[in-house]
Amino acid sequence: MKTDEIRLLYAYNDWVEARFLAACARVSPEQYAAPNPLGTGYGGLRATMVHLLDNIWQWRITLQGYYHDPLANEAAYDATELHEEAFPTLDALRERWVIEQREMRAYLDTLTEETLNGTIRYVIPGVVRERVVWQILLDALFHAMQHRSEAAALLTTYGQSPGDYDFTMFLTQ
Repeated sequence: MKTDEIRLLYAYNDWVEARFLAACARVSPEQYAAPNPLGTGYGGLRATMVHLLDNIWQWRITLQGYYHDPLANEAAYDATELHEEAFPTLDALRERWVIEQREMRAYLDTLTEETLNGTIRYVIPGVVRERVVWQILLDALFHAMQHRSEAAALLTTYGQSPGDYDFTMFLTQ
């Protein structure tokens, strides 16, 4: 994979996230914070959106070396996890999202073709893994796609579909 390709995919991801955050702003605070009325997916809308942010955050700090310590334990890992309670409002989540997007772009700007296609070792408590960097970055986007589909179903149930977010639409905007 090439650095300009991964940056393009993350620019698309930022564009889609903006569409979802805008759709979340159109639901009531009660709907935003409610448990999932469909009984499917990750959780309610807020829980799903926090999970989306946490996923990108966790992979970025992993790639930047946070989980390289072979003595990492469950408590250290849990200490970095973003939790729904920390984001009682959409505005609080949006503020943190802006920071994470900026940090991710800064990280992506440090990548060379060599580092993007190189491997990284990291520790998830109890397991040492080795992966190619671009594969981790792509996995984070695929994971987001899964949970965004769940958020889209909830938003549509609330009458606030995020609309189409095809990659080709992003390319022509």
